[in-house]
Amino acid sequence: MFEQTFKNIDDILWKDSGADSELDYIGQTSWILFLRYLDELEQEKTDEAALKGEAYQFILDEEFQWNNWAMPKGADGKLDHHDAMTGPDLVTFVDGKLFPYLAGFKQKAESAQTIEYKIGEIFSELKNKIQSGYNLREILEYADALQFRSSKEKHELSHLYETKIKNMGNAGRNGGQYYTPRPLIRAMIQVIDPQIGEKIYDGAAGSCGFLCEAYEYMYERMHQQNQATTDNLKTLQENTFYGKEKKNLAYVIGIMNMILHGIEAPNIIHTNTLGENIRDIQEKDRFHVILANPPFGGKERKEVQQNFDIKTGETAFLFMQHFIKSLKAGGRAAIVIKNTVLSNTDNASIALRKLLLESCNLHTILDMPQGTFQGAGVKTVVLFFQKGEPTKNIWYYQLNPGRNMGKTNPLNDKDMEAFVTSRTLSLSKGVVGEETEQSWNVKVADIGETTIDLSVKNPNTPEEAPLRSPEEILKEMQKLDEETQSILKTIKGLL
Repeated sequence: MFEQTFKNIDDILWKDSGADSELDYIGQTSWILFLRYLDELEQEKTDEAALKGEAYQFILDEEFQWNNWAMPKGADGKLDHHDAMTGPDLVTFVDGKLFPYLAGFKQKAESAQTIEYKIGEIFSELKNKIQSGYNLREILEYADALQFRSSKEKHELSHLYETKIKNMGNAGRNGGQYYTPRPLIRAMIQVIDPQIGEKIYDGAAGSCGFLCEAYEYMYERMHQQNQATTDNLKTLQENTFYGKEKKNLAYVIGIMNMILHGIEAPNIIHTNTLGENIRDIQEKDRFHVILANPPFGGKERKEVQQNFDIKTGETAFLFMQHFIKSLKAGGRAAIVIKNTVLSNTDNASIALRKLLLESCNLHTILDMPQGTFQGAGVKTVVLFFQKGEPTKNIWYYQLNPGRNMGKTNPLNDKDMEAFVTSRTLSLSKGVVGEETEQSWNVKVADIGETTIDLSVKNPNTPEEAPLRSPEEILKEMQKLDEETQSILKTIKGLL
């Protein structure tokens, strides 16, 4: 049912002249979904308060509650068409009253870690793009049919929302920045193995795929190990996942994605991470685990570059410095980055590699195949490192799924199994990784000190048979011709 509802909403948005692309579809679906979710949350808290004999104080004033403006219903539980706004009246109310009222929560909220602040942030950043009030009325009716109360319903909705994010990523350049293939994220998390009580951070959160998947992993592990206590659940909800995101739409999508995955008031801050001077990062600001896929290729302004010790316009290199500085001693990270970071010969690239090797144990480099990121032509690697000890040995793994990657053949969890199994086993035993046709070890002492080239050069690839010379080919043809003539003579003698 939910899947059809999402499809119906997309079909209506496609007809509306205000929504032009998958980016618009998910943005418009997000603000409506958020208000529908908020309505369910308020109803749930009302019921909980009633059981205790208490009165619940609604977050939203009566006029702006879902059942008053979006879906006023009669005694039969159906939409009251006499009371429900539609057409131009509905759009005028949404644009002129609803959005300004909700945006005002940003100033009223006690702190950034409250649902009130998230309401204010979301409606300060998004605008209603649905121009037809008749289309909006239809969408509201579809959204009203969605239920958020049971974990099964939330799980199904989160899965559908992830699909929308993926479709947005496939839609082109602007959307691609929001989507990292989930099988890759899950593999990274399995190797890092975050634990209850650790703080997990993504400074380039996008759609919050890393944080959502880490939540799923930790929630499942907690139940498997019979650790699902009230304190642990509260820790997981409130004091485990942290993120920052610069772009408006990505911020809203990320908040909604985390809510659908079960985190009520996500600790996501809407800010430019690189605007923070890394020299101001203190111990209280640091994290046990960092998981991220920072944007690469961007060019940051000179004033932003002043926040970093290694000056460069390359966004991903600035993020790497931020991540290293933001890790606690002993903290673990897994970062997706373009493969040129391993071999570029400019001063900033060399300095960054030197910083990483000297301040962290870069124990693993995972080389991803071309086409892992659909719509992006770049080759990527994943850097796994632990802060505090210099690197002595790097284990390389060259992922080879045995097929060309693309939209019809995307990365899947099975592709990642051998890597995850091999790496987790060797890390748990404290030994260097195994040597295979796809994996090998490199001692840092053997790496040239001038350029510190860490590029992927697989020494274990089976050598292809050398090409034969023209003389060898002619000799082989002559031999085959003689054998053929001999067979024909034998056959002729038998006839």
